[in-house]
Amino acid sequence: MWTYDKVLEYPINIRETNTELAKNIISQYGGPDGELAASLRYLSQKFSMPDQKAKAILNDIGTEE
Repeated sequence: MWTYDKVLEYPINIRETNTELAKNIISQYGGPDGELAASLRYLSQKFSMPDQKAKAILNDIGTEE
């Protein structure tokens, strides 16, 4: 059947923690100006577009974001 090995593709070695850097990284992913928020804005705006070409463009941008 299937076996699952929990290993990283690129192993890392963290010697010390840096809470300020961690806060910056988390805010870029999930904050109001983060990647996820931008992606969801593009994807939600696609539903109000009357033009099919504009919908397709917003879908592509939101997916890439």
